Order: sequence, then C-alpha cells, then structure tokens
Amino acid sequence: MRIGYYAHHHGSGHCRQADKLAALLPIEWQQQLTVFTSLPVDAYRFTTLTEAQIIRLNPEDELAEDVLAGRAGQYWQPAALHYSPVGNSDIQKRSWQILATIQQRQIELMIIDVSAEVAMLCRACSVPYLYVRLPGERDDTAHISAFTGAIGLLAPYPRALEATMTPAWVTNKTLYLDFLSATNSDPLTYKAFLQRLVDLALATEQAEVKSLIDSTSVGDSKQQNQPLIVTVIKGYGGHQAIDAKLPALRQALPEALILSLGPISDEVRQYVDIATEVDDVTPFIAHSDWLLMACGLNAIAQVYRYDTPLVVLPDPRPHREQEVMAEALIAEGRALSWQQFIRQLAAGRVQSTPSLQVPLTVEVPLNKHSISKAADNQATATAQTFMDSLVAYSGNKQWFQQWLLPQLQLTPDT
Repeated sequence: MRIGYYAHHHGSGHCRQADKLAALLPIEWQQQLTVFTSLPVDAYRFTTLTEAQIIRLNPEDELAEDVLAGRAGQYWQPAALHYSPVGNSDIQKRSWQILATIQQRQIELMIIDVSAEVAMLCRACSVPYLYVRLPGERDDTAHISAFTGAIGLLAPYPRALEATMTPAWVTNKTLYLDFLSATNSDPLTYKAFLQRLVDLALATEQAEVKSLIDSTSVGDSKQQNQPLIVTVIKGYGGHQAIDAKLPALRQALPEALILSLGPISDEVRQYVDIATEVDDVTPFIAHSDWLLMACGLNAIAQVYRYDTPLVVLPDPRPHREQEVMAEALIAEGRALSWQQFIRQLAAGRVQSTPSLQVPLTVEVPLNKHSISKAADNQATATAQTFMDSLVAYSGNKQWFQQWLLPQLQLTPDT
C-alpha cells in the first residue's frame, strides 16, 4: 500500500516519528511513503526519506483577510475542529495540496500525527486514516470525532502507560506501538563517560569539576568515592520551570555533580557544575545516578528502557499531555515526582556525600528496564509488525479486514 503521513509542525517530534517508522520499511517500500508537513526543512532533517517524498504544506496561521478567526466562538466554531479560520487562502491551498497529492500518488492510507482538521478532511473525502493518539486528556469533541472517524488508532507508547481515564472503546481501537528509541547509538562505557565530563569541564572552564572527576576516576565502573551524578535534561519548550528547581536541588545535594543539558537561565548557572548542550544524551541517561526531566514523548522514549532513577517535571501542555504521562510513569513505579524526591532527600533516603555512594533506594520500587538492546528490540518488533503489515497487503480493504480488525479484535457495527 502507498502510505501518507501527516506530521504536525509543532516541534520536530512528529516528523521524527515518521522517520523512525519509515526506517522499518524495506528500502524499496520507503519510497512509497509520503510525508505531509508545514515544518520548515531546516527544523528537521529526515534521515530515511528524501526531500522528494516530503510535501511542504502551506502554513495554517491566521491572515488579516480571514473572514472568521480560527477560534471564532461557540456559534461560529464547529466543535469537531480545534482551529478553522474561514477564508484563509493558505489553509485552502494546503488542503488542495493534501488531496491532490493523495490522488496523484494513489495514497491508500493516511497516518495522521496529529490534526483533527486533517482527520475530518480525510473522512469527508472518504480517505481511510489511522490517527496517532498522544498522551493526555483528549476527551473534547474534536479529538473524539477524529478518533471515531479513524479506521484505527496508533499510540506511540506502551500500553502500560495508558491513562486510566481513557475510555475502553478508545483503547480497544488502539494499536500500541511502544516507544521507538530516538537514537541507535551505544552508550559510552562509564570510564569514557567520565572522560567526556572532564572534556566538558575543560570546555566550560570548570577546573574544580575536572579535578573532582580525575580524583575519583578509577577503572570502568562506578567507585565508592565518586560523587552522585544528577543530570537535568531540558528542551526549548519550557526549561524555565525546571531551572527554577535548581537552587533547591543544589541545596539538597551540595556535594553532587549536577549537570544541565539544554538551555539554562543565566541566573541559575551557579547551581550546576556543568551546563552544556549535547547531540546525544544517551551516555548521560545510562550513567547518571538520577535524571530530572520533563515528560515529552520523545524524551521519555529515550529513557524508558534504562533503570536510571527518574524524577519527572512535566511542562504545562494542552490537554495535560505531560502531566498525564508523568502520572502514568509514577503509577508504574518507573519515576518519582519532584515532591516524592524531595521527601526522600529530607528523610535521608538519598545519599548526598561522595563518601556514601551506595545503590539508591526509592519509596516506589523501580522496574528494571534492560540497558541492553532487549527492550529496544521488543518495542521495535511491535512497530515492525505493524509496518510489515502495510507491505504485505496490496489493498487497504484487505489489510483492514484481514490484519487490523483481528489485531484489535473488533468488528465495526453494521
């Protein structure tokens, strides 16, 4: 089947997910995939797909000549759409781009990640689509309409992290693809990781940090006299809220080696030992004693297979997207909230001096997630089975009836 993938332009995660799924296809079938997005070419570089396979859509911003604004009010705004300016020439053109490409390239199935408006466009034009479900409270009319209009739903996370408030009919209609790791790189050895920290300390003129690491760097495993390493990982979508916790973190763990990856506010740099940006956070995930981070889907996908203790600091997002993910991780025993972490510090459950480094304990037992490739392989196998099915069937009706419905154990009402 020829597949179309709509990737929303908010952040690069939607395009990245399309890229990761495309990589699971045989090379000759990768060329059958078309991605629709209004994300600029310099915002994300596809590694699997060529630019000829990317349809760069017109933007959907409001224009001065619009007849009605995108959110015009109760009696002017269809409840099945989140955003729908009237008379907007860019949105008219992007809709024509989508439909013309579907016709020209004979696309048989759309994967929509994510847009209630594109979902309704496809349903109104009788184009079958799968809708990607993100975490959060998505019980508004527009989301429910998009879910209902889909021939199936895709969740790019494990079923274990499904929100408890999700209706049964939604979960029953969902294929859970699990997390696909954002990187295939092997983590550095612990010794090489410490050398990386030394290099970063030199680059940021932190001689005392280099001295501390050098004085405790022996062998290729963590030593009893080595400092607690706490890594704070941040993106560009709201790092100020996490930065605001750095003074309390430093006060609670004065002897710890605190690393800040990503943007940082100037007024809190004094509370961390190294502040930098890196292309690959995998070594820091693998070798830190604690991770503090928000709950973006791609970020959690990277850390989920490791047993490194995690403190979740969700950013405010529409539909409580990160808060719901944080709640699921805490309920599963995979993470602590900031409040739980601070309580453990106050109770002395987390050792804070270099001479007392022992295996850490937490109030909620952490599940052990393999640092080997086993968890990655299992997650990839789930998505691989799904992508293989798209190749195995020559038509969308046959695939829907013979593969998708048996997977979901559903029969549409007639």
